[in-house]
Amino acid sequence: MTRVSVVIPNYNGRNILPMCLDAILCQTRPPDEIIVVDDASTDGSPVLVRQKYPQVSLVTMPVNGGFCRAANAGLRTATGDWLALLNNDTEAHPAWLAELVATLETHPDISFCASKILFHDWRNIVNSAGLFMRVDGVGRDIGYGRPDGPEFAIMREVFGASGGAAIYRRGMLDDIGLFDEDLVAYAEDLDLSFRAQLRGYRCLYVPTAVVSHRGSITYKRNSPTAVYYGSRNMLIVILKNMPTALLRCYWPRMLAAQIYQVVYFTLKGLGWAAMRGKMDALKQLRLIFAKRKAIMQTRRVSDDYIDSLLQRGFQHSIHFL
Repeated sequence: MTRVSVVIPNYNGRNILPMCLDAILCQTRPPDEIIVVDDASTDGSPVLVRQKYPQVSLVTMPVNGGFCRAANAGLRTATGDWLALLNNDTEAHPAWLAELVATLETHPDISFCASKILFHDWRNIVNSAGLFMRVDGVGRDIGYGRPDGPEFAIMREVFGASGGAAIYRRGMLDDIGLFDEDLVAYAEDLDLSFRAQLRGYRCLYVPTAVVSHRGSITYKRNSPTAVYYGSRNMLIVILKNMPTALLRCYWPRMLAAQIYQVVYFTLKGLGWAAMRGKMDALKQLRLIFAKRKAIMQTRRVSDDYIDSLLQRGFQHSIHFL
């Protein structure tokens, strides 16, 4: 029987973690293993897990290193054949894991799945229905901020899965690697999804796998830290993963999108954080291109295939964080 592990990164989430863990412990298809990775919390989160949830495995990080490092520590520790990743500020509906597992069981050609993520306080509003990537290099959550409706009730292939509630076959992660820890947080799931697509792995959005998400708990939305990482990583993901032919074809749109992002946050009084993110990305070009070389040397799909996955126009809501 296939073993399934659930990995939950946590940083100072003592007040919200019980909601997440209680929901996982009530799943109709219980996970074979639950791992909480505490990223050097200072609010007593590890004590809570040890005292109230003895059935949960606890991994404690010595210093706070960000979402990517904590998630990777949990994924490396996990013993499951299929690895589910869940934010600590989520509440999974009872059949969430069962629906994801059933999807992988009935679709052997699919390697990872995206959940339907709704906002916890506005449960008829979509947070994510998978990830998109546009030809201008903008990539984030499908359906963000839109009312849940029939269009989000259809199972379909998508570019990628939000790391807030996803499941991955271990074999895929063994092949492409885990999250890029240099990204720290933001767009790390888009980067992983892009690397997966370049290797020919496909992602399916599962509308019956529902999770409610509070959002912006660790990094406050539109905070300087969030804007910095979002701005920096948006550029890094493109430079690392976009095939050369597509960079040549779409670079004017990509450049315009990068400029627009800085202008957008400048109007919100955070232009300095967005600009610093872009500058720091450019300072890492040697490292980025070294990673890019390794990715492109091992890709298995054509430029035309990747081009077919990129969205045209603005059919998905524009947002940066």
